[in-house]
Amino acid sequence: MKKYVCTVCGYVYDPIKGDPDSGIEPGTAFKDIPDEWICPVCGAEKDQFEPMA
Repeated sequence: MKKYVCTVCGYVYDPIKGDPDSGIEPGTAFKDIPDEWICPVCGAEKDQFEPMA
């Protein structure tokens, strides 16, 4: 599964870790995260993330 980076603050969403503090279980692919999820660091919306190279 691909990692995604927030273009605003640089936070990296790692699907292996998920985002448990926001209710995103480990093993959740980025495409499967609800659209209303926001960056846990800066609050940017999901569409502000890009796949890591």
